Amino acid sequence: MKRAIGFILGLTALLSTSGLAQSQSDNWPTRPVTLIVPYAAGGYTDVVARIVANSLEKEIGKPVVVEVRPGGGGMIGTQFVAQSAPDGYTFCVCSVGAISVVPFIQKVNYDPIKDLAPVGLVSTAAQAVMVRKDLPVKNIAELVAYAKERPGKLNYGSSGVAGLTHYAVRLFESRTGMKAQHVPFKGGSQATLALVAGEIDFSFGNMTDALPQIEAGTVRVIAVTSQEPVPFLPNVPTIHQALLPGFLAESWNGIMAPAGTPKPIIQRMADILNKMADDPAVVESLAKAGSAPVKGSPEKYAAQIRAEADQWGPLLKAIVEKK
Repeated sequence: MKRAIGFILGLTALLSTSGLAQSQSDNWPTRPVTLIVPYAAGGYTDVVARIVANSLEKEIGKPVVVEVRPGGGGMIGTQFVAQSAPDGYTFCVCSVGAISVVPFIQKVNYDPIKDLAPVGLVSTAAQAVMVRKDLPVKNIAELVAYAKERPGKLNYGSSGVAGLTHYAVRLFESRTGMKAQHVPFKGGSQATLALVAGEIDFSFGNMTDALPQIEAGTVRVIAVTSQEPVPFLPNVPTIHQALLPGFLAESWNGIMAPAGTPKPIIQRMADILNKMADDPAVVESLAKAGSAPVKGSPEKYAAQIRAEADQWGPLLKAIVEKK
């Protein structure tokens, strides 16, 4: 009898907890939602986060707060979300760097597959290979030749140690044999401003940071890192076309939640992101940031992350071992 009573009480508690979780999902949200940006204010991810926040507020009827937590190539802010309560009120505007790059080259206190739940991709963007205006190179092959003639003398900037703008260059170095010195910044916008000021020689920069300077003529763009030329810079060749077949290093931003976040909340967020991708105002805003919207599902996003782990993992480990 005692065992039966215990079973009934346990089942009652389980059903009660399950009912509470369902109720919380049905009523979500009842308070402001926070989007964590793991990079510096004013950069590409921050711009994307504010576009998402604007659309999300209209759909859920609650304030959406964008909170910047930069550092560690996106690791600090991403870790914060991974360790946050899975209640549907904290999300990460994640990027390829902190999800598919950093975990392979240094110890992190989160597992991007186990500790975070993919919601959906927001946008993708190629990187622009830029050189300071007075550097005597006009294409990607000339940059490699110039650097090889001066091994270790050129320097390049990035959005931070272990971010994609850092390891895209490391991958490029490993494929070409050139060597340059890394100068990390706390965001892509700062690295681009340093390039404009002549403090660094070149960078692989996010389009959001690059386009205004390219249009102003303060830097020279010599290549992009996508498979095909981008519509924003149609006459600029890709590294894949001009020098290294198969070279690809595109940035993406996507929304991720702490693992264990109720699936109904994740699905509702995913539906909002897909609706947002069809909004002409969002498409225009992303285009100004040098990116394009993406539609999909949590499952598709998760599959992409697993595929990137297979692609980047061996390459990054090999690069690190050669240090």
